[in-house]
Amino acid sequence: MNGWPASPLRDRLGVAHPIILAPMAGAGGAELAVAVARAGGLGSLPCGMASLDQIEREVAQFREAVSAPLNLNFFCHTLDEQVDDGTWRALLQPYYAEFGAQPAAPPPLRRPFSAEWADLVERLRPEVVSFHFGLPAPDLLDRVRATGAFVIGNATSLTEGRWLTERGVDAVIAQGWEAGGHSGYFLTDAPEQIGTFALVRTLAASLDAPVIAAGGIVDGRGIAAALTLGASAVQLGTAFLRAPETLIAEPYRRALASDRAEHTVMTNLISGRLARGIPNRLIAELGAVRAEAPAYPHASSALAPLRRAAEAAGRDDFTPLWAGQGALLTRTEAARATVERLAGDALQELTR
Repeated sequence: MNGWPASPLRDRLGVAHPIILAPMAGAGGAELAVAVARAGGLGSLPCGMASLDQIEREVAQFREAVSAPLNLNFFCHTLDEQVDDGTWRALLQPYYAEFGAQPAAPPPLRRPFSAEWADLVERLRPEVVSFHFGLPAPDLLDRVRATGAFVIGNATSLTEGRWLTERGVDAVIAQGWEAGGHSGYFLTDAPEQIGTFALVRTLAASLDAPVIAAGGIVDGRGIAAALTLGASAVQLGTAFLRAPETLIAEPYRRALASDRAEHTVMTNLISGRLARGIPNRLIAELGAVRAEAPAYPHASSALAPLRRAAEAAGRDDFTPLWAGQGALLTRTEAARATVERLAGDALQELTR
Protein backbone atom coordinates (compact mmCIF):
# COMPACT_ATOMS: atom_id res chain seq x y z
CA MET A 1 0.00 0.00 0.00
CA ASN A 2 1.49 3.33 -1.09
CA GLY A 3 0.18 6.86 -1.29
CA TRP A 4 1.68 8.37 1.86
CA PRO A 5 3.10 11.88 1.58
CA ALA A 6 6.86 11.95 1.07
CA SER A 7 8.58 11.46 4.42
CA PRO A 8 12.33 11.43 5.12
CA LEU A 9 11.52 9.95 8.53
CA ARG A 10 9.62 7.01 7.09
CA ASP A 11 12.42 6.44 4.60
CA ARG A 12 15.04 6.62 7.34
CA LEU A 13 13.15 4.17 9.54
CA GLY A 14 12.66 1.80 6.63
CA VAL A 15 8.92 1.23 7.16
CA ALA A 16 6.01 1.23 4.73
CA HIS A 17 3.65 3.10 7.04
CA PRO A 18 4.30 6.06 9.38
CA ILE A 19 3.01 3.98 12.30
CA ILE A 20 5.19 3.18 15.32
CA LEU A 21 4.14 0.69 17.95
CA ALA A 22 4.30 2.33 21.37
CA PRO A 23 6.68 0.33 23.60
CA MET A 24 4.14 -0.56 26.29
CA ALA A 25 5.94 -2.05 29.30
CA GLY A 26 3.94 -4.96 30.65
CA ALA A 27 1.72 -5.18 27.56
CA GLY A 28 4.07 -5.43 24.58
CA GLY A 29 6.56 -8.11 23.63
CA ALA A 30 8.17 -9.77 20.65
CA GLU A 31 4.95 -11.24 19.27
CA LEU A 32 3.25 -7.84 19.11
CA ALA A 33 6.35 -6.16 17.65
CA VAL A 34 6.60 -8.82 14.95
CA ALA A 35 2.95 -8.43 13.98
CA VAL A 36 3.26 -4.65 13.59
CA ALA A 37 6.52 -4.99 11.65
CA ARG A 38 5.00 -7.54 9.28
CA ALA A 39 2.22 -5.08 8.52
CA GLY A 40 4.70 -2.34 7.61
CA GLY A 41 4.93 -0.39 10.88
CA LEU A 42 7.85 -0.02 13.26
CA GLY A 43 7.89 -2.70 15.94
CA SER A 44 9.03 -1.72 19.44
CA LEU A 45 10.16 -3.63 22.51
CA PRO A 46 9.82 -2.09 26.00
CA CYS A 47 12.98 -2.59 28.06
CA GLY A 48 12.18 -0.61 31.21
CA MET A 49 10.67 -3.54 33.13
CA ALA A 50 12.68 -6.34 31.50
CA SER A 51 15.95 -8.05 32.26
CA LEU A 52 18.93 -8.02 29.92
CA ASP A 53 18.44 -11.70 29.17
CA GLN A 54 14.76 -11.23 28.40
CA ILE A 55 15.47 -8.48 25.88
CA GLU A 56 18.18 -10.58 24.22
CA ARG A 57 15.68 -13.41 23.82
CA GLU A 58 12.93 -11.14 22.49
CA VAL A 59 15.23 -9.44 19.99
CA ALA A 60 16.36 -12.86 18.77
CA GLN A 61 12.71 -13.92 18.42
CA PHE A 62 11.97 -10.75 16.43
CA ARG A 63 14.98 -11.15 14.14
CA GLU A 64 14.13 -14.77 13.43
CA ALA A 65 10.50 -13.96 12.59
CA VAL A 66 10.82 -10.89 10.38
CA SER A 67 13.39 -8.85 8.46
CA ALA A 68 12.46 -5.35 9.61
CA PRO A 69 13.75 -2.46 11.74
CA LEU A 70 13.27 -2.64 15.50
CA ASN A 71 12.97 -0.01 18.21
CA LEU A 72 14.23 -0.66 21.74
CA ASN A 73 12.81 1.70 24.36
CA PHE A 74 14.44 2.59 27.68
CA PHE A 75 13.54 4.65 30.76
CA CYS A 76 15.76 7.50 31.96
CA HIS A 77 14.17 8.32 35.32
CA THR A 78 16.10 9.15 38.46
CA LEU A 79 15.92 6.20 40.83
CA ASP A 80 16.07 6.58 44.59
CA GLU A 81 16.99 3.10 45.80
CA GLN A 82 15.72 3.58 49.35
CA VAL A 83 12.22 4.95 49.92
CA ASP A 84 10.11 4.73 53.09
CA ASP A 85 6.73 3.43 51.93
CA GLY A 86 5.35 2.70 55.39
CA THR A 87 2.57 5.29 55.11
CA TRP A 88 1.57 3.85 51.74
CA ARG A 89 1.47 0.29 53.05
CA ALA A 90 -0.59 1.42 56.04
CA LEU A 91 -3.12 2.98 53.66
CA LEU A 92 -3.33 -0.33 51.79
CA GLN A 93 -3.64 -2.48 54.94
CA PRO A 94 -7.44 -2.93 54.71
CA TYR A 95 -6.98 -4.41 51.24
CA TYR A 96 -4.29 -6.81 52.49
CA ALA A 97 -6.73 -7.97 55.16
CA GLU A 98 -9.59 -8.36 52.67
CA PHE A 99 -7.58 -10.47 50.21
CA GLY A 100 -5.55 -12.34 52.79
CA ALA A 101 -2.43 -11.02 51.13
CA GLN A 102 0.87 -10.44 52.84
CA PRO A 103 3.28 -7.63 51.99
CA ALA A 104 6.06 -9.28 50.04
CA ALA A 105 9.66 -8.41 49.29
CA PRO A 106 9.78 -5.68 46.66
CA PRO A 107 10.04 -6.98 43.08
CA PRO A 108 12.95 -5.78 40.93
CA LEU A 109 12.63 -2.05 40.35
CA ARG A 110 12.29 -0.45 36.93
CA ARG A 111 15.84 0.69 36.35
CA PRO A 112 17.01 3.64 34.24
CA PHE A 113 19.33 3.31 31.26
CA SER A 114 22.80 2.34 32.41
CA ALA A 115 26.15 1.11 31.12
CA GLU A 116 24.76 -2.44 31.12
CA TRP A 117 21.97 -1.38 28.78
CA ALA A 118 24.47 0.47 26.58
CA ASP A 119 26.46 -2.78 26.37
CA LEU A 120 23.27 -4.51 25.23
CA VAL A 121 22.56 -1.90 22.55
CA GLU A 122 26.11 -2.32 21.26
CA ARG A 123 25.62 -6.09 21.02
CA LEU A 124 22.12 -6.11 19.53
CA ARG A 125 22.40 -3.09 17.22
CA PRO A 126 18.71 -2.09 17.04
CA GLU A 127 17.89 0.24 14.19
CA VAL A 128 16.06 2.60 16.56
CA VAL A 129 16.53 3.44 20.24
CA SER A 130 13.96 5.58 22.04
CA PHE A 131 14.02 7.08 25.52
CA HIS A 132 11.29 8.00 28.01
CA PHE A 133 11.70 10.46 30.91
CA GLY A 134 14.53 12.36 29.24
CA LEU A 135 17.86 11.05 27.98
CA PRO A 136 20.71 9.05 29.51
CA ALA A 137 24.00 10.60 30.55
CA PRO A 138 25.96 12.09 27.61
CA ASP A 139 28.60 9.34 27.58
CA LEU A 140 25.92 6.65 27.43
CA LEU A 141 24.01 8.51 24.72
CA ASP A 142 27.23 8.79 22.72
CA ARG A 143 27.65 5.02 22.92
CA VAL A 144 24.12 4.52 21.56
CA ARG A 145 24.75 6.96 18.72
CA ALA A 146 28.00 5.21 17.84
CA THR A 147 26.05 2.04 17.00
CA GLY A 148 24.28 3.92 14.19
CA ALA A 149 20.91 3.76 15.92
CA PHE A 150 18.27 6.37 15.12
CA VAL A 151 17.61 8.09 18.47
CA ILE A 152 14.14 9.27 19.52
CA GLY A 153 13.27 11.33 22.61
CA ASN A 154 9.88 11.98 24.21
CA ALA A 155 8.60 15.49 24.92
CA THR A 156 5.46 16.69 26.68
CA SER A 157 6.20 20.40 26.06
CA LEU A 158 8.08 22.70 23.73
CA THR A 159 10.72 23.23 26.42
CA GLU A 160 11.37 19.50 26.54
CA GLY A 161 11.37 19.27 22.76
CA ARG A 162 14.01 21.97 22.51
CA TRP A 163 16.07 20.31 25.25
CA LEU A 164 16.02 17.04 23.34
CA THR A 165 17.01 18.55 20.00
CA GLU A 166 19.81 20.53 21.63
CA ARG A 167 21.23 17.15 22.64
CA GLY A 168 21.02 15.79 19.14
CA VAL A 169 18.06 13.41 19.04
CA ASP A 170 17.00 12.41 15.54
CA ALA A 171 13.25 12.74 16.16
CA VAL A 172 10.94 13.92 18.94
CA ILE A 173 7.75 12.25 20.14
CA ALA A 174 5.04 14.81 20.93
CA GLN A 175 3.30 13.01 23.79
CA GLY A 176 0.02 14.75 24.52
CA TRP A 177 -1.94 14.78 27.76
CA GLU A 178 -4.37 12.28 26.20
CA ALA A 179 -1.75 9.51 26.04
CA GLY A 180 -2.20 6.29 27.97
CA GLY A 181 0.42 5.06 30.39
CA HIS A 182 3.13 7.18 31.96
CA SER A 183 3.48 10.79 30.92
CA GLY A 184 7.12 11.28 30.00
CA TYR A 185 7.64 14.73 31.55
CA PHE A 186 11.17 15.17 32.90
CA LEU A 187 12.10 18.86 33.24
CA THR A 188 9.35 19.67 35.73
CA ASP A 189 7.72 17.92 38.68
CA ALA A 190 4.38 17.82 36.85
CA PRO A 191 3.38 17.79 33.17
CA GLU A 192 2.07 20.91 31.45
CA GLN A 193 -1.02 19.00 30.28
CA ILE A 194 -0.76 20.05 26.63
CA GLY A 195 -3.04 18.21 24.20
CA THR A 196 -1.54 16.11 21.43
CA PHE A 197 -2.55 18.20 18.44
CA ALA A 198 -1.55 21.52 20.04
CA LEU A 199 1.80 20.00 20.99
CA VAL A 200 2.36 18.48 17.54
CA ARG A 201 1.71 21.78 15.81
CA THR A 202 3.94 23.70 18.22
CA LEU A 203 6.85 21.26 17.97
CA ALA A 204 6.58 20.91 14.19
CA ALA A 205 6.69 24.68 13.79
CA SER A 206 9.56 25.15 16.24
CA LEU A 207 11.96 22.22 15.85
CA ASP A 208 14.16 21.08 12.99
CA ALA A 209 13.81 17.42 13.98
CA PRO A 210 10.82 15.40 12.71
CA VAL A 211 7.91 15.07 15.12
CA ILE A 212 6.04 11.87 16.02
CA ALA A 213 2.51 12.34 17.38
CA ALA A 214 1.38 10.28 20.37
CA GLY A 215 -1.69 10.43 22.58
CA GLY A 216 -5.37 9.77 21.91
CA ILE A 217 -4.83 8.63 18.31
CA VAL A 218 -6.72 5.38 17.75
CA ASP A 219 -8.13 5.60 14.22
CA GLY A 220 -7.30 6.61 10.67
CA ARG A 221 -8.79 10.06 11.00
CA GLY A 222 -6.56 10.75 13.97
CA ILE A 223 -3.49 9.63 12.03
CA ALA A 224 -4.45 11.82 9.07
CA ALA A 225 -5.04 14.80 11.35
CA ALA A 226 -1.64 14.38 13.03
CA LEU A 227 0.16 14.20 9.69
CA THR A 228 -1.76 17.21 8.40
CA LEU A 229 -0.66 19.21 11.44
CA GLY A 230 3.00 18.50 10.78
CA ALA A 231 3.77 15.13 12.33
CA SER A 232 5.98 12.82 10.28
CA ALA A 233 4.60 9.69 11.96
CA VAL A 234 2.36 8.55 14.81
CA GLN A 235 3.09 6.33 17.78
CA LEU A 236 0.12 4.18 18.79
CA GLY A 237 -0.31 2.12 21.94
CA THR A 238 -3.92 2.00 23.07
CA ALA A 239 -5.02 1.13 19.53
CA PHE A 240 -3.21 -2.22 19.88
CA LEU A 241 -4.07 -3.14 23.47
CA ARG A 242 -6.98 -5.42 22.57
CA ALA A 243 -4.90 -7.41 20.07
CA PRO A 244 -4.39 -11.08 21.00
CA GLU A 245 -0.63 -10.52 20.76
CA THR A 246 -0.54 -8.29 23.86
CA LEU A 247 0.47 -9.66 27.26
CA ILE A 248 -2.27 -8.07 29.35
CA ALA A 249 -4.42 -10.00 31.85
CA GLU A 250 -7.98 -11.00 31.03
CA PRO A 251 -9.57 -8.52 33.50
CA TYR A 252 -7.67 -5.74 31.69
CA ARG A 253 -9.06 -6.93 28.34
CA ARG A 254 -12.59 -6.93 29.67
CA ALA A 255 -12.23 -3.38 30.96
CA LEU A 256 -10.97 -2.17 27.57
CA ALA A 257 -13.88 -3.82 25.78
CA SER A 258 -16.48 -2.35 28.16
CA ASP A 259 -18.09 1.05 28.64
CA ARG A 260 -15.49 1.69 31.36
CA ALA A 261 -13.03 2.56 28.57
CA GLU A 262 -14.96 5.79 28.00
CA HIS A 263 -13.37 7.32 31.09
CA THR A 264 -9.64 7.55 31.86
CA VAL A 265 -7.78 9.46 34.58
CA MET A 266 -4.26 10.45 35.47
CA THR A 267 -3.16 8.67 38.64
CA ASN A 268 -0.02 8.24 40.73
CA LEU A 269 -1.39 5.32 42.75
CA ILE A 270 -0.05 2.52 40.57
CA SER A 271 3.60 3.53 40.26
CA GLY A 272 4.14 6.82 42.10
CA ARG A 273 4.18 8.84 38.88
CA LEU A 274 1.31 10.26 36.83
CA ALA A 275 0.00 7.84 34.23
CA ARG A 276 -3.32 7.61 32.39
CA GLY A 277 -5.61 4.62 32.65
CA ILE A 278 -9.12 3.34 33.22
CA PRO A 279 -10.04 3.77 36.90
CA ASN A 280 -9.91 0.54 38.91
CA ARG A 281 -11.27 -0.06 42.40
CA LEU A 282 -8.16 1.34 44.08
CA ILE A 283 -8.51 4.66 42.23
CA ALA A 284 -12.28 4.80 42.78
CA GLU A 285 -11.92 4.35 46.53
CA LEU A 286 -8.73 6.30 47.29
CA GLY A 287 -8.90 8.98 44.61
CA ALA A 288 -6.63 9.26 41.59
CA VAL A 289 -3.73 11.07 43.30
CA ARG A 290 -2.46 10.53 46.83
CA ALA A 291 0.51 12.06 48.61
CA GLU A 292 1.06 8.76 50.44
CA ALA A 293 2.12 7.00 47.23
CA PRO A 294 5.95 6.83 47.24
CA ALA A 295 7.99 8.12 44.32
CA TYR A 296 8.20 6.21 41.05
CA PRO A 297 8.56 3.30 40.74
CA HIS A 298 8.22 2.30 44.39
CA ALA A 299 4.42 2.56 44.74
CA SER A 300 3.98 -0.57 42.65
CA SER A 301 5.96 -2.74 45.08
CA ALA A 302 3.32 -2.69 47.81
CA LEU A 303 0.57 -3.28 45.25
CA ALA A 304 2.13 -6.40 43.72
CA PRO A 305 0.63 -9.00 46.11
CA LEU A 306 -2.76 -7.31 45.97
CA ARG A 307 -2.72 -7.31 42.18
CA ARG A 308 -1.84 -11.01 42.07
CA ALA A 309 -4.61 -11.90 44.50
CA ALA A 310 -7.26 -9.86 42.69
CA GLU A 311 -6.30 -11.06 39.21
CA ALA A 312 -6.38 -14.67 40.45
CA ALA A 313 -10.03 -14.01 41.32
CA GLY A 314 -10.66 -12.49 37.88
CA ARG A 315 -10.73 -8.91 39.15
CA ASP A 316 -8.86 -5.76 38.13
CA ASP A 317 -9.05 -3.97 41.51
CA PHE A 318 -5.30 -3.21 41.54
CA THR A 319 -4.35 -3.83 37.91
CA PRO A 320 -2.87 -0.89 35.99
CA LEU A 321 -5.44 -0.44 33.21
CA TRP A 322 -3.31 1.91 31.13
CA ALA A 323 -5.24 3.42 28.23
CA GLY A 324 -5.37 6.73 26.42
CA GLN A 325 -8.36 8.91 25.74
CA GLY A 326 -10.19 7.35 22.82
CA ALA A 327 -9.86 3.80 24.18
CA LEU A 328 -13.57 3.28 23.62
CA LEU A 329 -12.93 3.43 19.85
CA THR A 330 -10.51 0.49 19.80
CA ARG A 331 -11.30 -2.99 18.49
CA THR A 332 -10.47 -6.57 19.34
CA GLU A 333 -8.47 -7.69 16.31
CA ALA A 334 -5.03 -8.95 15.38
CA ALA A 335 -2.31 -6.30 15.44
CA ARG A 336 -1.52 -6.74 11.76
CA ALA A 337 -5.16 -6.11 10.90
CA THR A 338 -5.11 -2.97 13.04
CA VAL A 339 -2.11 -1.54 11.16
CA GLU A 340 -3.65 -2.34 7.79
CA ARG A 341 -7.04 -0.90 8.72
CA LEU A 342 -5.67 2.30 10.23
CA ALA A 343 -3.23 2.86 7.36
CA GLY A 344 -5.99 2.38 4.80
CA ASP A 345 -8.41 4.68 6.64
CA ALA A 346 -5.74 7.36 7.08
CA LEU A 347 -4.77 7.29 3.41
CA GLN A 348 -8.40 7.59 2.43
CA GLU A 349 -8.72 10.68 4.61
CA LEU A 350 -5.53 12.22 3.22
CA THR A 351 -6.53 11.73 -0.42
CA ARG A 352 -10.06 13.11 -0.19
